[in-house]
Amino acid sequence: MKERKISEEFLNRMKNLLGEEEYEAYLRSFDEERLYGLRVNTLKITPEKFTEMTTLKLEPVPWILNGFYYEGEERPAKDPYYYAGLYYLQEPSAMTPASLLSVVPGDKVLDLCAAPGGKSTELGAKLKGKGLLVSNDISNSRAKALLKNLELWGIENICVTSEEPKKLKETFGEFFDKILVDAPCSGEGMFRKDADMVKSYEEHGPEYYAGIQREIMDQAVDMLAPGGLLLYSTCTFSACENEDIISRTLDCHEEMELIKLPLFEGASSGIGLPGCLRLFPHKIRGEGHFMALLKKKDCTAGDGIFGKTGSKQPPLPDELSDFLSMVSKPMERSRIRIKNDAVYYLPELFPENTSGLRYLRTGLLLGEMKKGRFDPGQAFAMTLKPEEFRQAISWEKQDERVIRYLKGETIFLKEGEEPIKGWCLVCVEGFPLGFAKGGGSTLKNKYYPGWRWQ
Repeated sequence: MKERKISEEFLNRMKNLLGEEEYEAYLRSFDEERLYGLRVNTLKITPEKFTEMTTLKLEPVPWILNGFYYEGEERPAKDPYYYAGLYYLQEPSAMTPASLLSVVPGDKVLDLCAAPGGKSTELGAKLKGKGLLVSNDISNSRAKALLKNLELWGIENICVTSEEPKKLKETFGEFFDKILVDAPCSGEGMFRKDADMVKSYEEHGPEYYAGIQREIMDQAVDMLAPGGLLLYSTCTFSACENEDIISRTLDCHEEMELIKLPLFEGASSGIGLPGCLRLFPHKIRGEGHFMALLKKKDCTAGDGIFGKTGSKQPPLPDELSDFLSMVSKPMERSRIRIKNDAVYYLPELFPENTSGLRYLRTGLLLGEMKKGRFDPGQAFAMTLKPEEFRQAISWEKQDERVIRYLKGETIFLKEGEEPIKGWCLVCVEGFPLGFAKGGGSTLKNKYYPGWRWQ
């Protein structure tokens, strides 16, 4: 076993949990290399098409349709396709919770503990631009990373908040059709992947997190609409953070019932609570995880807020209307809002009577009104296709101008390329990277500085 100062208390508990033979197999898993994974953004590309395009050496994750293993020496975060939002780097087992929550376009979805966005990006891709995704993280700094990942993926029907679950419950009530609770936990399942998790575990063990998890689940249940589904997950092994939390939720909330999750090769059923799902690193090619799916019985009338955008708004400024005339993507003008010169496109199901929340983003940031002009934003560019913008240019990934653009440099057009004047959507092999402003033979770079290639 690799050198990690793991407490005897934890090891003894794992031996009791697994039995002697399985326990030895679990210990041997520490001698194996950690695994690396990426998940393809199905909002932009099919897994089949992506595997044809990429030069990465990929192997499918058997239980995730759009998940792949990649080699540890690869550098997928230094690839233009990553900057185009075509995939998210994620440990294979961590892909499982969002894959098991059956989100469909039009749902109202809450990811309650969402940062840095691995699960929210998958939930947003499943919505396909319809409905609403509220992604929340109590940490404001972590929520900023969450927002970047959602915008990089081109997900427009988002609201990103940084609130305690109790505040969200007081605001929304029984509003959401689907809720994912990837609860803060002691992280026992990540010991092989991240030795620092062992240090954190010594400071706060399972009992500490169990109290937090119970409170979060109570708030989540109260925000779930009748007939809705709630997926609870952790990356730990302790029963007091897993099956005990689910049993306690069922005992305290008679309106909730456990829905059996399907087993797949290498997965294990819950310990003492059949229907839950456990992943162990000695049984699958991934780290440790726990999942349980609950449903709220359709027996009560929901009391959630049901606001809908579409109220009459003042005419749009001419400079904004002029820019939007270049966009052929269908957009409802009644959902456009301007606040402090920032221009937003609200989700179709956005409840507008939630202004008391601490929002990092309400909908898609289209851009900003400046003196006599409108400057489109990076997030807007990531939601477009080349054919949806009047003026677009696309380069092959090997073209040195792709990296230069991502670094924020001015770009010079080559002989034979049409002169470009005004706003232009810059793409790599047909996938948007951002905006530029043409001056004929040059493109003034408008790539967002905070996202630049380092």
